[in-house]
Amino acid sequence: MPVFAKDILHGGPQTLGFLMAASGVGAVTGALYLASRRSVLGLGRIIAIASGVFGIGLIAFSLSHILWLSLLLLVIVGFGMMVQMASSNTVIQTMVDDDKRGRVMSFFMMSMMGMAPFGSLLAGFLASKIGASCTLIIGGASCILGSFLFSKKLPLIREMIRPIYLKKGIIREGPKEAVPLDR
Repeated sequence: MPVFAKDILHGGPQTLGFLMAASGVGAVTGALYLASRRSVLGLGRIIAIASGVFGIGLIAFSLSHILWLSLLLLVIVGFGMMVQMASSNTVIQTMVDDDKRGRVMSFFMMSMMGMAPFGSLLAGFLASKIGASCTLIIGGASCILGSFLFSKKLPLIREMIRPIYLKKGIIREGPKEAVPLDR
């Protein structure tokens, strides 16, 4: 973000603050959206869409040289990131038995937070070789690819989760159209 604030948008600390705030506004908006939902059903599709929105937002932000457009795009990026991460967390927590939740969440957090420094190292290396904009384009394209692959696996994931949600009472026995993560 500091590279974009200084070198691409030709700003200073104030520009960096605005960029960070825009991302935060998007994240808060995403959290409010998820808080307004009544059920975990349909979160699978939302995870795929939010990942795609995040990737598209990253690519568009990496190409922007206009401050107001960059701010708008970072709101979208923050929204996509928050919705994807919180939805994934919610789905995992609804699937796990109560007595295993702590263990599963520790692995989830380790994979998310523990791998971030390695991703940052790779991004920094790539940015020094090909530039910050190209690095973000690669990251955004990776998110879009991940979104596409996840959406292709979603029917299989739904079938795997269905018995768990039936057992927990999240869904009731009925037609196949009522499978979890589908609405």
